[in-house]
Amino acid sequence: MSMPDKWEYPWYAAWDLAFHVLALTLVDPEFAKQQLKLMLRERYMHPNGQIPAYEWNFGDVNPPVHAWATIFTYSLEKVKTGEGDKEWLKTSFQKLLLNFTWWVNRKDRTGRNVFEGGFLGLDNIGVFDRSSPLPTGGYLEQADGTAWMALFSQNMLEIAAELAMSDPDYADMAVKFTEHFMWIASSMTHLGGETGMWDEGDGFFYDVLRTPDGRAERLKVRSMVGLLPLCAVTVFDGKVIAKFPEIAERLRWFIESRPEVRAAIHDPMKPGVAGRRLGSILDETKLRRVLEKMLDENEFLSDFGIRSLSKFHEKHPFVMHAGGQEYRVGYLPAESDTGMFGGNSNWRGPIWMPVNALIIRALLQYYSYYGNDFTVECPTGSGRRMNLYQVAEEISRRLANLFLKGADGRRPVYGGADKFQTDPHWRDHVLFYEYFHGDNGAGLGASHQTGWTGIVARIMHVFATTSADQMAKLGKLAAGTEFPVEARTEERPASFTA
Repeated sequence: MSMPDKWEYPWYAAWDLAFHVLALTLVDPEFAKQQLKLMLRERYMHPNGQIPAYEWNFGDVNPPVHAWATIFTYSLEKVKTGEGDKEWLKTSFQKLLLNFTWWVNRKDRTGRNVFEGGFLGLDNIGVFDRSSPLPTGGYLEQADGTAWMALFSQNMLEIAAELAMSDPDYADMAVKFTEHFMWIASSMTHLGGETGMWDEGDGFFYDVLRTPDGRAERLKVRSMVGLLPLCAVTVFDGKVIAKFPEIAERLRWFIESRPEVRAAIHDPMKPGVAGRRLGSILDETKLRRVLEKMLDENEFLSDFGIRSLSKFHEKHPFVMHAGGQEYRVGYLPAESDTGMFGGNSNWRGPIWMPVNALIIRALLQYYSYYGNDFTVECPTGSGRRMNLYQVAEEISRRLANLFLKGADGRRPVYGGADKFQTDPHWRDHVLFYEYFHGDNGAGLGASHQTGWTGIVARIMHVFATTSADQMAKLGKLAAGTEFPVEARTEERPASFTA
């Protein structure tokens, strides 16, 4: 496995490994494919379809990102060589189908397409330990768990659509996962007067606490939990519908017979740039409202990427009393101040590379649909307007600056550690930390999360080899295509190209 290391051998985490693959495909695509296949084999996958989260608790769950890593790896190989490994993709799809079914049957408590999942890799991000019984009783409907399942549906749809082009038996599965996505995406707003995850006043998504007496309350913590619904987005080119007209008719019937589902999310029938269709939880209005917060330097946008918790909570901590105790979530840009999950991991303010990568992916998906006409202020309140490709590139530039020397010759990643900043044996050997200080970019946690944080190489590679024009023309395939330097006409910030 790519995951074990000397620090806590044989430590692994299922979703870490999926992110490793993004970096590994730059070096050894075949090994990357084997890593994804390994987690789906009988030695790891439970007969009921569960992928074990990590070795100290096989029964816990990590975010279901293996389908995303699978279609990414397949598409990359297809773009580079002209042919993808369809046998590997078919085998992976069958096992991923088992995992998807496990999620639907085990983590959707009420059958209403709203999901739980526990801490889902985000450790202490919640008000409570989300893997333990709640002090209030009841349960949480998780904005991140539901968003992960919406993205899972999209990824399975992508795989089914690809396989259907050469095997018509998969066309039915494309319909199945289209319907799954729409039900899950629309559930996040809970039409019909129920308390949903979307807060219209705040323009943000929150977890919903449902107590035994039937009450429901949004836990208004502005965190990565509420940004992940933005990441559940995928652009589709319509090739399957063109090849199977009866599929188009079945989807049209499903959509038109459920106007309430269609009204709750982005209209999947509305064409965008080059006739593309968009699967997205957020319609344009909701997207703009979430981006306004995400790109606010007083909230999520740091000089070094997107924070895991809004800086708003530095002066306005979320406080709740339950079971005779006070529960508080405040902005902590560095180490955790709680013992939750061992206290050695913090999602209450620092910058984490993998979720930043998902945000960048989402922005590029939105851009290939909306094109240059959709612009936002970046940073919020600056008066500087960017299209979503430029926003993605700006976030990428800030992430890269974690590792680059500034005007003072010091790298933000090494913070105040003079040994690493000045010693000739250390200063140019960059370490890939687990996460980074939300304000100054200093590396925190484990210093050797090479695959987890090493995906910054993939992020930089995307913007070094594509331009906005190519992204608009080719759509999401542009991210896997390497263009000659002379074909990239747009100027790039000097600090990025350096």
